[in-house]
Amino acid sequence: MPASVDTTQLPAHTTGKAAVLAKGHAAEHPLKLYGSWFCPFVQRAWMVLHEKRIPYQYVEINPYNKDPDFLALNPRGLVPTLAVEGEKPLYESMVVCEYLNEAYPNENANGGSLFPIDVYQRARCRLWIDHIEKKIVPGFYRFIQHTPEKEYSIEDARANFLGHIKTLVREMESNNGPWFLGQSFSLVDIALAPWAKRLFLIDHYKPGGVGIPAAGDEEEVWARWRTWFDAITSRSSVQSTWSDDDQYIKAYKRYAEDTTQSEVAKATRKGEKLP
Repeated sequence: MPASVDTTQLPAHTTGKAAVLAKGHAAEHPLKLYGSWFCPFVQRAWMVLHEKRIPYQYVEINPYNKDPDFLALNPRGLVPTLAVEGEKPLYESMVVCEYLNEAYPNENANGGSLFPIDVYQRARCRLWIDHIEKKIVPGFYRFIQHTPEKEYSIEDARANFLGHIKTLVREMESNNGPWFLGQSFSLVDIALAPWAKRLFLIDHYKPGGVGIPAAGDEEEVWARWRTWFDAITSRSSVQSTWSDDDQYIKAYKRYAEDTTQSEVAKATRKGEKLP
């Protein structure tokens, strides 16, 4: 299937608040984030740059029509890619996020750390980021790529996805704060934020929508989820890296029809680990 399927009717650049942010970071800079506006993995890295107030240049990339200069940086051709002056480029979204958090530790200039000081809590955060990576994110794509021809039902996809979310929510602290760690915003929140923001696409495209139970059914779990969800979707770093809703509806139509040729979609079809 030609790659043009993936770019038809999609804007080449950010829109909405993300366009304002991209324009503000268009000037030449030794630290460059290569990204695609519709990619949730890119949004993770972009959020960290925003949270940490790190100076950088944003470079929009079409991942379905890769420029040779970009492939010279990252032969895999995946976004996000972070070009660090004098060093080989970095990729893999959570690797990029952890690097940025550690490389810019100055609390006054770059905000506080996005990991706890306590070594046990840091390990615990990584454990639940792994759950997001291996369970929730693949579950999202399995859900949105469901079509009637699939060997699994939409009900199975929904139950699988919600089950993985409940597992995470039960691990969230509840000490007077909305975040995974309660009062402290962390990379765990960032790891899931882009897909939380995209849940409206499942509501838009799939019969029955996401299907989070109404109040009263497992209320303690879902009330905690709603507290986190409301906080994360209204956070500045999420809002500022977000293009207009209607553009995501166009972009994810390919996922809803299971026609996209993205590496993530192809891996989901095969039941393989996401790239």
